Amino acid sequence: MSRLFAAWRHAPTHRRVWSLSAPMILSNLSVPLVTLVDSAVVGHLPHAHQLAAVAVGGSLYTLLVWLMGFLRMGTTGFAAQASGRRDGSALRQVLLQGLLLALGFGLLLGLLAVPLKGLALQLMQPSAELDALTRDYFHTRLFGLPAALASYALIGWLLGAQNARGPLAILLTTNLLNVVLDLWFVLGLEWGVLGAARASVIAEWSGALLGLALAARALHRHPGQIDYAQLRRWTSWRPLMAVNRDIFLRSLALQLVFFMVTVQGTRLGDATVAANALLLNGMLLTAHALDGLAHAVEALCGHAIGARDRLALRRVLVVAGGWSLLASLAFAVFFLLGGELFIRLQTDMPEVRQLAWSYLPYLAALPLIAVWSYLLDGLFIGATRAREMRDSMLLAVALSLPLGWLLQDMGNHGLWLAFLCFMLLRGVCLGGLAWRLQARQAWLAPIHGTPSGHPAKGH
Repeated sequence: MSRLFAAWRHAPTHRRVWSLSAPMILSNLSVPLVTLVDSAVVGHLPHAHQLAAVAVGGSLYTLLVWLMGFLRMGTTGFAAQASGRRDGSALRQVLLQGLLLALGFGLLLGLLAVPLKGLALQLMQPSAELDALTRDYFHTRLFGLPAALASYALIGWLLGAQNARGPLAILLTTNLLNVVLDLWFVLGLEWGVLGAARASVIAEWSGALLGLALAARALHRHPGQIDYAQLRRWTSWRPLMAVNRDIFLRSLALQLVFFMVTVQGTRLGDATVAANALLLNGMLLTAHALDGLAHAVEALCGHAIGARDRLALRRVLVVAGGWSLLASLAFAVFFLLGGELFIRLQTDMPEVRQLAWSYLPYLAALPLIAVWSYLLDGLFIGATRAREMRDSMLLAVALSLPLGWLLQDMGNHGLWLAFLCFMLLRGVCLGGLAWRLQARQAWLAPIHGTPSGHPAKGH
């Protein structure tokens, strides 16, 4: 315990954690702000199916984007370790590889999304009005998909390079522009649901272009050059692709859970799916704020691992873990005491409000349950140990699905109970694997070469 208290009292680590996490918390909070504004603007239109269309169409689009989350997470881990080694050439290679993967996957997903969307809507069995509006909203959002994926790679690279102001600029520009255009297109020009989608597309492309400019400027501080001959060899791609593959499978399993929540909620009626969407906005608000601390863990743990600094690794985990616990407690109190106002601000539909209010205790419990999985994700990403992340997620899903089936007769209460159990199991499974690695003193052991194909340098 004395080592934990000594780590917590290390003031420079607190400063390092907050120098990265504060900008990321601000930028991350702007992400659910977009969804909140979409819900608030469309939620004041006259029909519940308009709000439900944004919720369902947005969840389908988010499913595509979040499945590509490895573009950010894999890039962060490798960039952080390259930064710890002061390897400017590897930093350039990681950035270029991330952008090339974003472009390729953006085009591929755009081609696959339309037929897969039809299958998803058949599973949901929405009303005719909801089906038509959802299709229009989703098709429009697809035009912003390549930009959204490029922003993932750029944000991950900048964060790994210990630059949190760049991601802050990208996300604030994207999301605040989205808010302004949302209000103009939906309320001013009266474009309705399509206006919300068009605002998102324009904002996503603006953020990606800004990110490219910031990355080019950041490279001036890291001298080096890309070995283009090495780039054409599979060995230079294998470490990054192996990590990305495992993060993709992990993200696919996670998105399967969120998709099942949406499907089951849709079967319970338009008002229920709308109420759940408002509550999930609260979850997104919490997750993105706590992820700011997790992002600091990714960057700082990756840097410590690249530098082979065991003491710095311990200090980062203790300091970030303590602040994450305090933040999760604050969110729980906020939703208990201010949850009704939070719902009231998003919609004036009485039926949707009443339904959402009845499920607020689940939302209040969520931050305290989910915080540990967010924090541990940051450690595993910084260490580029994606295989362990994948295995723990698959185990949590396998344990949760039978529970969800058993609780389905409880309706929406059963749905929320199953979801909370899943988030708890995520943290337990990750924690068990982290404990095993610590017992073997394996966190600083290199498990990949660098993406450039050269072995990692260590002390």
